[in-house]
Amino acid sequence: PRTTGEHKTKPTQASVRELRGLGLSPDVIVCRSEKPIDENVKQKISNFCHVPPEEVVCLHDVKSVYHVPIFLEEQGLVKFFHERLKLPVRKHSDEVRNRSKQWKNLIKKIDSLVQEVNIALVGKYTGLEDAYASVIKSLHHASMHCNLKLNLQFIAAADLEPETLRNDAVRYHEGWQKLCKSDGIIVPGGFGTNGIEGKISAIKWARESKKPFLGICLGFQLAVVEFARNVLGWEDAHTIETTGDKTKRNVVIEMEEHHTGIMGGTMRLGKKVTMFKTTDSVLWQLYGRKDFIEERHRHRYEVDKAYVPDMERAGLKFVGEDDSGERLEILELPDHPYFVAVQFHPEYISRPTEPSPPYLGLILASSGKLSSFLARGCHHRFLDCEITSEDEIETGEEESASLMNIQSVQNS
Repeated sequence: PRTTGEHKTKPTQASVRELRGLGLSPDVIVCRSEKPIDENVKQKISNFCHVPPEEVVCLHDVKSVYHVPIFLEEQGLVKFFHERLKLPVRKHSDEVRNRSKQWKNLIKKIDSLVQEVNIALVGKYTGLEDAYASVIKSLHHASMHCNLKLNLQFIAAADLEPETLRNDAVRYHEGWQKLCKSDGIIVPGGFGTNGIEGKISAIKWARESKKPFLGICLGFQLAVVEFARNVLGWEDAHTIETTGDKTKRNVVIEMEEHHTGIMGGTMRLGKKVTMFKTTDSVLWQLYGRKDFIEERHRHRYEVDKAYVPDMERAGLKFVGEDDSGERLEILELPDHPYFVAVQFHPEYISRPTEPSPPYLGLILASSGKLSSFLARGCHHRFLDCEITSEDEIETGEEESASLMNIQSVQNS
């Protein structure tokens, strides 16, 4: 703590003394503070806590959490663990150097971000943002990769429903105003009936207004329900999770083998293989033109394949399925800037230096950079190229054409 203009070491000394009384002797002490701690304070902590000075690590506030690994490495923490625990750390390998360089480039990029991208998250648990922690982090990873600062707007799905208009018109109009101002929309996973109609309304608006859209798990299932209702005209189309009635036109059904009638083991979990059925797919390109991918799943409902032929004839394309050919995994709408939904949860394996391809596609499309990104063959490799907007690409082509004309005149 910092009082009277200087850092105080007494609380740290007292804490260490209490630990020693319990038989715990510290190997290393990490001192958190708002401002950097000077060498005198570090030496004082070392003397009174019986820890060598090099094992007192000072960690003050930084601009973002991504600075912390580099900061700890500079403080000698990696070397300490290597020696104290006798870990086989490859200190000078090319892999380690490349990873360190990547991370430092990431930090530089984060510190210089100015331009924003506005994404609307339409969900059920928006009052508790931690419920979407993985989704939020994945959006941040993709935004950083695109040199953009994420401005995320949380919209409660129930606020978009007609019932809210009747009961609280202000909330209803505020929710739709946020949605309309967004550059892109994401509908993540969830369970239960609350907000289902609001999510379907948001998906319908994204499809009709050509707004970039990404659906995850339940978002994938509701995209199918919305298409069946509003394109095919099946007004009674729904998911059995909501209706609970097997006699209705449920385009989303329960997986029989994952619901045995008893508690426990009712979900399809873990990493599964998804095969691409066609190369005419945005996600196929974003995933690096692979024949198959492996992503993690967490669901107990699936799209009924019996309705797929009618939907595909109407324009909705199911471009990915599981390796058995029984379950549908990816859908896309070709005549749209970016209308993609997946049954799996790609956010679970997204990383700062390797963003999840579906999330990256959403951010690229929302910022007008998707076409140029794919045209240049960059895929989703981190920092392999600069990502430019469509306007910049067109300007560059015009400049190149002008230079070629000048060169031809000079040659003449």
